[in-house]
Amino acid sequence: MLAASQPDKPVIGGTLVYLDQQAHTNLYPPAGGFYPNGGVLNQITDKLTHQNPETLEIEPWIAESWTVNADATEYTFKIRPGVTFSDGTPLDANAVAKNYDIFGLGNKALKLPVSEVINNYDRSEVIGARTVKFYFKKPSPGFLQGTSVIGSGLVSLATLSLSYEELGDATKIIGSGPFVVTGEKLGRELTLAARKDYNWGPAKLAHQGRAYLDAIKIIVTPEDSVRIGALLAGQADYIRQIQAYDEKQVEAQAYQIYAPSTRGVNNSVVFRPDNPLVSDVRVRRALLNATNADEIVTTLFSSNYPKATSIIAKTAQGYVDLSSKLTYDVAKAKTLLDEAGWRVGTNGIRQKDGQQLVLAAYESPPQPQNKETLQLVAQQWGKVGVKLNVLAGDAGSKTVDSLDPLKTAVAPGMVGRADPDVIKSQYYPTNRNVLLQKGGNSDKVKTFLDDKLNTLLDNLASEPDRAKRLAIVGDVQSYVLDQAYVIPIFEEPQAFAVAPYVKGVAFEAVGRPSFYNVWLAPR
Repeated sequence: MLAASQPDKPVIGGTLVYLDQQAHTNLYPPAGGFYPNGGVLNQITDKLTHQNPETLEIEPWIAESWTVNADATEYTFKIRPGVTFSDGTPLDANAVAKNYDIFGLGNKALKLPVSEVINNYDRSEVIGARTVKFYFKKPSPGFLQGTSVIGSGLVSLATLSLSYEELGDATKIIGSGPFVVTGEKLGRELTLAARKDYNWGPAKLAHQGRAYLDAIKIIVTPEDSVRIGALLAGQADYIRQIQAYDEKQVEAQAYQIYAPSTRGVNNSVVFRPDNPLVSDVRVRRALLNATNADEIVTTLFSSNYPKATSIIAKTAQGYVDLSSKLTYDVAKAKTLLDEAGWRVGTNGIRQKDGQQLVLAAYESPPQPQNKETLQLVAQQWGKVGVKLNVLAGDAGSKTVDSLDPLKTAVAPGMVGRADPDVIKSQYYPTNRNVLLQKGGNSDKVKTFLDDKLNTLLDNLASEPDRAKRLAIVGDVQSYVLDQAYVIPIFEEPQAFAVAPYVKGVAFEAVGRPSFYNVWLAPR
């Protein structure tokens, strides 16, 4: 459910208390893929375009209109007049150009990385105060949708001059959005206030003008039980990351559960083939066959978490049902491990050349019940003689170890975006690089590089013909599963619980809350 239908008349005023499981880490807009970051950026920045969360159509916002040439190498946008950042400076063609030059090219001096949603960027050209044109080295068919995402929130020129480290301070982020940051207790609390002169919401929204709320208080509350307790006790109005096992308790008290789809790469177990223990495709296929996603979903989750039937969600563009490649078959798993030379030892763990088949993975706290998911996977793999050690997600060595395939042969992964380029973002070496290929963010990788996969991903991000592009999406899904690089488990939503007096609940296209339309009815 994406938005509640609200017949009542909105009320202006009040402070919404919003509890998030984790603190934001950085508010450089391309870092908005981390949900706590995106949850803040979605309130304080506007985007060039708006992706309708119901239809996924791209609609006007800061851009009134646009044109794209036939091969998607040139995009021209006409900017809406009268928009200003909260520091009073104009959000004009020049400001848009400067934002995208940094998002598209990065800035090494300021340590600002290239945005994962922009491919093949060349340069911008300011044609007039309200017209900007972008040029691409190769076709970039995903760019228009990329102008609508959290990672493309527009910020002032003063904000663009700051280093990546400085952008961890929310009070320094100057956007043009309906709310502004008025206070921060680092890692614990953030206060946003409505911008009274805001008057440039997405053109097709019924609501225009200022936000209904006066303020939002975001409080970091790591414990699931504390968030639920605060909501049901009336101390909080809106919480993120409600676990599936708490849904019935919340609904029994007439509170609303929202679980918008993230429309991207499914919650999966990912392999790092540079590790010799999982370099053999037969081992990876065996572990895929040893994984019972049905058991995981029915044991740990609710109907809001559909079992994965491909590497991307059913709601994702170009989805192909590949459930025939995702069969649970313990006998087949054992046969494949035998064929790969791994024999069961006296302790029940498979061995080969004096080495045991023992793997490790760090849990990912942002993903729902990830520790429990990995522990259940470990039980299932144990039945075929493979040991998986699940490591604490807050360990001090996690960041370094997660980039070392010898230390973490397995990792959890998912990413949301309502465009096929999300697949490139996840697997490409210079993007998220979840498989840990050479040429990416890890200097620990010795040899693993899949040129065929990377060519497919390049083609996906550079094919202007929609039908051909969606065919490539299908090819990538099949190839990734044939290589058993990942084991898709479930389609991950963003799950929220909301008090019944909170009206106008809405989300952007991949499940971050939008508080622009929210109002508080009298209790």
